[in-house]
Amino acid sequence: MAPPAARAAQTREAVISARDVDLVFETNDGPVHALSGVNLEIGKGEFVSFIGPSGCGKTTFLRAVAGLEHPTGGTLSVNGMSPDAARQARAYGYVFQAAGLYPWRTIARNVSLPLEIMGYSKSEQAERVARVLELVDLAGFAKKFPWQLSGGMQQRASIARALAFDADILLMDEPFGALDEIVRDHLNEQLLALWARTEKTIGFVTHSIPEAVYLSTKIVVMSPRPGRITDVIDSSLPRERPLEIRDTPEFIEIANRVRDGLRAGHIDE
Repeated sequence: MAPPAARAAQTREAVISARDVDLVFETNDGPVHALSGVNLEIGKGEFVSFIGPSGCGKTTFLRAVAGLEHPTGGTLSVNGMSPDAARQARAYGYVFQAAGLYPWRTIARNVSLPLEIMGYSKSEQAERVARVLELVDLAGFAKKFPWQLSGGMQQRASIARALAFDADILLMDEPFGALDEIVRDHLNEQLLALWARTEKTIGFVTHSIPEAVYLSTKIVVMSPRPGRITDVIDSSLPRERPLEIRDTPEFIEIANRVRDGLRAGHIDE
């Protein structure tokens, strides 16, 4: 029988649905098959991590969900509409690998940038910026500039910017990959707390097995190019997860299954 978390996920409506998705890039050196036959459903409120070797299509799939890349085969929907329509409906926030903050704008004005573009009033911008900075524990840093913040704090500001217009979906492309282990652990804890408070649906790209297992309700293991899904693992871990849970037999068992899936993908290549 599936664990409770998995059974709950099965009853949720799919907010992201992929059916036989292929994606081929045309280059001067010939076609590059980035994704092949990807089938996946992500339910509302799930935290789904994508893990696999470099070049396996993790980021490509996330960008396709965001409408930044376009599948060449199969179907992909977000909230029941095409990714392009979902982008126009502002259905998601996107957090990139680098924080991408403008150095000449304060943290508050960086976070408010999408709100300015969308035409929110000054008062609404101020209210939303204050709320999301509080969510990411940066309430006292609104008037600071990016260069006055640590790398981890800059990434939290980037997350706040993605949350500012309150989209239901948060797409995160390896946002903590360049940070040291101590900072990364702290941000993992904060991200779980943020997810619990906001109940967003999160798609998260990572190269770290412990990070994927610690954060996720579902782990999608991908093979080397062409990117295929070799395993989808529904986590049996509780939603409340202190860092010490990484030493438990349940955590280690899931991590070993992820590792086996990565190894199988290389063998089948």
